[in-house]
Amino acid sequence: MTTTSTSAAETGSTQLRGQLGQVLLATFASTIGFWAWMVIAPLQKTYATEMGLDEGQISLMLATPVLVGALGRILTGAMTDRFGGRRMFTAVLLASVPAVLLVALAGELKSFPLLLASGFYLGVAGTIFAVGVPFASAWYPPARRGFATGVFGMGMIGTAVSAFFTPRLAESIGYLPTHLLIAAIMAGTAVIVWFFLRDSPAWEPSRQPLVPKVVGALKLRITWEMAFLYGIVFGGFVAFSTYLPKYLTTIYPDDVDPVGAGTRTALFAAAAVVARPIGGVLSDKVGPKVISLISLAGIVSLAYIVGQQPPEGIVTGVTFILMAAAMGLGMGAVFAWVGPSTPKDKVGAVTGVVAAAGGLGGYFPPLVMGATYNPETNSYALGLWLLVLVGAVALVVAGMLRDARPSS
Repeated sequence: MTTTSTSAAETGSTQLRGQLGQVLLATFASTIGFWAWMVIAPLQKTYATEMGLDEGQISLMLATPVLVGALGRILTGAMTDRFGGRRMFTAVLLASVPAVLLVALAGELKSFPLLLASGFYLGVAGTIFAVGVPFASAWYPPARRGFATGVFGMGMIGTAVSAFFTPRLAESIGYLPTHLLIAAIMAGTAVIVWFFLRDSPAWEPSRQPLVPKVVGALKLRITWEMAFLYGIVFGGFVAFSTYLPKYLTTIYPDDVDPVGAGTRTALFAAAAVVARPIGGVLSDKVGPKVISLISLAGIVSLAYIVGQQPPEGIVTGVTFILMAAAMGLGMGAVFAWVGPSTPKDKVGAVTGVVAAAGGLGGYFPPLVMGATYNPETNSYALGLWLLVLVGAVALVVAGMLRDARPSS
């Protein structure tokens, strides 16, 4: 009996050899997808100036790709259960190339309606996250899936890449060439994925129809619990990643220019990226509930500090970086919670729903920030206080949930 078990374990280990390389390649693909998904935000001031946009229009422009990227993850996650990560990564990247080109055309024509339509289409790129979580999970045993999904989650560094490089490329080589370059990188990445990425030998395609699969995921309690928590931690990250350049140039107009705002946003995203796998690994060791509580407590306290609008400088910079790190820990914890708590054949569908909730969590804050901005005091305080309130509610809810400790 022991010999048989040992042999099976050795066979599984052999079959899963090269797992880290596969997850890292998926992470790279996700990085490029996130870069495309967030390509509008770093140039928001340019669009606002050239198209004469008001606060509401700017908020809508920033939020539209997030909405589509969120809702599309439900379908993309379920399709990954059926078609596998290799096919879906390739499809999402190639399908998003025309969206980047349309954004470029909208900017060249200075057409706000076309920019909104392009942003809607651009949301397809944001669905790439729902492909990678079931892909990465299938490469690792349950006890290490927090690590696997945490490493893959580092692909959201694409938001930092976009914030840092997009405005600099636009200044150095021009607006149109920048978008052509991004589109070319996406197409090249799709080719690399098609030829070098492979699905885990442990993965088995699900033949269940998509609609019943999604409905089945919605019937699971874990889906709704994790969707709520992820809506706070990832939603907050997406919201700040898209709105932070606007926030900084509005609140600190004499201290922060668009390039500087892009740099600060890149640092914000990088902090979350570094913290995400740490959250996954710690969740594997001590349980995702503890890490989630630490994350939410940090978000609430740091959002309160941001709401005080301290002078631009060290305090502001450190506060935003720590907030991003808290969000990253929470993101790693949530998906470490999903893996061992979800039936194997529903991981993709549940991932899609939870990831969609995270995206939706990032859709509404920019709209709220735009609606609650007080021009007389130059303040977003009301919107930030709402974040504190929602985070506090999430902290209470997380404390009431049953923990999930992965088993080998």
